[in-house]
Amino acid sequence: MRLLPRLSRRNLVMAGAVGALTVAASAAVPAPDAQAATGCAVTYTANTWAGGFTANVTIRNLGDAVDGWTLGFTFPDAGQRVGQGWSATYSQTGAAVTARSMSWNGALATGASTSIGFNGTWTGGNPPPTVFTLNGTPCTGTTTPTTPAPTTPAPTTPPPTTPPPTTPPPGGQTPVAINGQLRVCGVNLCNQYGRPIQLRGMSTHGLQWFAHCYNDASLDALADDWRADLLRIAMYVQEDGYETNPAGFTNQVNALVDEAEQRGMYALVDFHTLTPGDPMYNLDRAKTFFAAVSARNAAKKNVIYEIANEPNGVSWATIKSYAEQVIPVIRANDPDAVVVVGTRGWSSLGVSDGSNANEIIDNPVNAANVMYTFHFYAASHKDNYRAEVERAAARLPLFVTEFGTVAYTGDGAVDVASSTAWLDLLDRLKISYANWTYSDKAEGSAAFRPGTCAGGTYAGTGVLSQSGALLRDRIRTPDNFPTA
Repeated sequence: MRLLPRLSRRNLVMAGAVGALTVAASAAVPAPDAQAATGCAVTYTANTWAGGFTANVTIRNLGDAVDGWTLGFTFPDAGQRVGQGWSATYSQTGAAVTARSMSWNGALATGASTSIGFNGTWTGGNPPPTVFTLNGTPCTGTTTPTTPAPTTPAPTTPPPTTPPPTTPPPGGQTPVAINGQLRVCGVNLCNQYGRPIQLRGMSTHGLQWFAHCYNDASLDALADDWRADLLRIAMYVQEDGYETNPAGFTNQVNALVDEAEQRGMYALVDFHTLTPGDPMYNLDRAKTFFAAVSARNAAKKNVIYEIANEPNGVSWATIKSYAEQVIPVIRANDPDAVVVVGTRGWSSLGVSDGSNANEIIDNPVNAANVMYTFHFYAASHKDNYRAEVERAAARLPLFVTEFGTVAYTGDGAVDVASSTAWLDLLDRLKISYANWTYSDKAEGSAAFRPGTCAGGTYAGTGVLSQSGALLRDRIRTPDNFPTA
């Protein structure tokens, strides 16, 4: 069975989104609520890296109901500029910024709230604005950042940071603390003790659409409540992704690598190519991106590189050639990291193109410490795909960097029986996996119910979809990480 392109599910940009989303970086700059007795209340939170930041703004209407709103504020520093944003249209004159509602979030009843955000740049500093107006009504109050924005560029390799307080997984240590630098040994992913292990975790959705889902609270929930070992960082290249803002998306990825490291999780950096399916189309972009990310994160033990998400419409020979040009770029900076290579037919080991893993077995990538990608969607890909994975796993080191519990479209009903059969197989073979997706998109594969990411609660089962509840139950069971 041919695995059809999934552009239809992934290209549905959130209604009203404007440009690319930007994810919170590691240096948070919180600003307390600005309150008014009448009119409105605003919470502004900025997350800063060298030269850039993401602002998340929650607006609460304390006055009469409105049908259409305009939020105004002024940056304290002349070097602060609004870039691309979401859930509002933005304009800036000098230091004054105006954000206007979209058609779908303009109606605010008394007491109702909505959230917007944007990414921006700064030069002299990045203090938060302290005065806001909603339709001309002041939202008065003061803001006192507890962590000032950096005034000098961050070093290439940031100094060690103190992780936020977390509840450790069973055994009292995080996955990275136990396993250290990973490597490929035979057909397995092995830890620093040379013992085979399995990582279990979740994939983000596209950062350009769902960056607001990846904040301190949601990542704490993934590490502590789900007890996940792995965060896959899905950075689309096309579809309003990396090609539109290489520096911005590189910063987003690096920020999430840091967030995963602070919580003791591995970070799978996914160069999320989908359309066009020929990875050679993005060869130069891949070299630029992986040169930057591998140089910046070379000292870290938690980074795994996935260099081509789902090649399609091309031969294995083309994919192999691409890999053998990109891998040396990574190895020049980070000689020890594991690299995962996409496979033919939307990373189906060629099965969706009527082939099988023999083409890889007979002609593997000419590089060490390499694994091969397999993707599946449980309601669409069943016994024949499972049989090929079991056969291939005896000869190739495999990593399921993406899978869904539903159909290949990413939507529809959860196939519990097939999903369970797949997870049982992966557990038995010690094949690591990341589930699509740790997001609140209104589709069956999303782990959260729609609207969850606009709130502050991510832990527990009350916010989960059927797929999310199934995966949380599987992931949070104790890991088996042998150390001797």
